[in-house]
Amino acid sequence: MKFSILIAHYNNAMLFKDCYSSLLTQTYKNWEAIILDDASSEAEKTKIKALIAGDERFKFFENEQNSGVGVTKSRLIDLASGDICGFVDPDDAILPHAIEKAVSVFAKKKNVVLAYSRFMSCDKNLKPIAPFRSAMQVQNKDPYFFNYPIQIAHFVTFRKDIYEQTEKMNAALKISEDQDLYLKMYEKGDVYFIDDTNYLYRTHTGGISQNENKTKSYEYFAQVVFNAMKRRNIKSINGMKVPETYAGQQEIFKLLEYQNSVPYRIKRKISITLQKLFR
Repeated sequence: MKFSILIAHYNNAMLFKDCYSSLLTQTYKNWEAIILDDASSEAEKTKIKALIAGDERFKFFENEQNSGVGVTKSRLIDLASGDICGFVDPDDAILPHAIEKAVSVFAKKKNVVLAYSRFMSCDKNLKPIAPFRSAMQVQNKDPYFFNYPIQIAHFVTFRKDIYEQTEKMNAALKISEDQDLYLKMYEKGDVYFIDDTNYLYRTHTGGISQNENKTKSYEYFAQVVFNAMKRRNIKSINGMKVPETYAGQQEIFKLLEYQNSVPYRIKRKISITLQKLFR
């Protein structure tokens, strides 16, 4: 299987060095790295091109104008030639066995359309702080699963041929484009949790999920969840009616409050345990 590493880049050449180095150490060798630059400065693009020069596995593309993460990530998938795809942010990194472990899942389990592991939160120098403990196997084939609270997170990998069968990523999104992808893939088959920490997530002021857009993240996430409800033709949740049109995040997340309750979590844990026994 060929693996496509998808990198949406915007003025991050200095931190990309760690990402680049982590790709070179991968134990799985059949991969390509697709870099799509979202109209960075010429100096930034020059640095990226110089770093990857001479390695045919790296392919560099450019947006004609700054288009945002939704457009860029959607186009990255279209540019990929691999059977399996996975996003890596240019300021992050993956551990040496990350791709090999993901490909192994898809090779053995034909019903799996998306696999994910656990990420390690790191400081600005990519030194580990703490693992993301909420990552866990989710219950498959649940029409009321919306990844809320978040359990599916980096390192996420998925089958490109199955992605082509979805409505594809919503290019209009500025944040939560990843959640949009996860939920659409979830609707097409099983998702599988790799119980390892394979992704290094850098926290710093320049990160897209840590800048001024962070305050808007729940609004975008709510829109993604609402669209999933409509795709699944869900009319009501836990006795409450799903609105006909989107009217804001409060109304959407109120529908999902029960998923944080202790009885629901116990029931979900039992279901997931049974699922593991028979998969």
